[in-house]
Amino acid sequence: MLTADDLKLLAAVRESGSLTVAAQQLGKATSSVSQAARKLEERLDALLFDRSGYRVALTPAGLELAQGAARLQQESQRITERVRQVARGWESQLRIVSDELVNFDALLPLVADFQQLKSGVQLRFLHECLGGTWEALLEQRADIVVAATNEPPAIASLKWFELGTLQWVFAVAPHHPLAHQSQPVTGEQIAQHTAVVVADTARWHRQRSYGVLPNQTVLAVPGMRHKIAAQKAGLGVGWLPVTRVSQELASGELVALSTDFAREPNVLYVGWVAKKTGPALDWWTRKLADPRLAQRLLAWS
Repeated sequence: MLTADDLKLLAAVRESGSLTVAAQQLGKATSSVSQAARKLEERLDALLFDRSGYRVALTPAGLELAQGAARLQQESQRITERVRQVARGWESQLRIVSDELVNFDALLPLVADFQQLKSGVQLRFLHECLGGTWEALLEQRADIVVAATNEPPAIASLKWFELGTLQWVFAVAPHHPLAHQSQPVTGEQIAQHTAVVVADTARWHRQRSYGVLPNQTVLAVPGMRHKIAAQKAGLGVGWLPVTRVSQELASGELVALSTDFAREPNVLYVGWVAKKTGPALDWWTRKLADPRLAQRLLAWS
């Protein structure tokens, strides 16, 4: 088993290529370092140092050990720092799961501000869609969820607030057959064409789709940008967030159609479990409650 002194010795010899210089770096006598090197070789029953030349070099076995030792030392330092940060009250990690509807770029300034705290907390961002967002919190795969759709589910100690609302527009490609129908288009007319939907990422709970009519063919895609691309290509029809397609509507890549039925706006939520709060989670919930940030998170143009 390698000791802390062994790790330091290997690192010093690897960097300096000299037992004498390594001894100076370690603040020890050369004879003491030389003896420690031989004892390490004896313990491992391996030749680690090539002493045949003017400078001491590591043998292939010694180099492998030194590289592994360096990784161990770095991991030891990381573990030590994580222990210290947890002792100071900080979480070791914060998992932030956002619905794919969120403009992730709007979160980057917050990440920069959080890093300035030098808390040592590791941030982990993940995307989910529809029911998968709340499920991530329910299944303890998330510490906080951002822009979750539908009303908050029954979760013990759940805290939440409304992030904002999302308005929808029914849109198709200009070359799609529905674009040439008189408006408002009816549900019966829409049902004759493929509905493009974002696939729900829920793993264990009932998956859902929005804007699908009875007996309508469905094309499920991984996310909203894929849904927009599919509808621009004329592969199907469906409702799209107004803020996500304003440029496409202005350029004519998509055409907005009026319908004989309306889709209600979606309320989006931020949610977390109160009994698991720590300084990092508290910081993020406060920042996410800023209405100006909410506007940026839901704006794409």
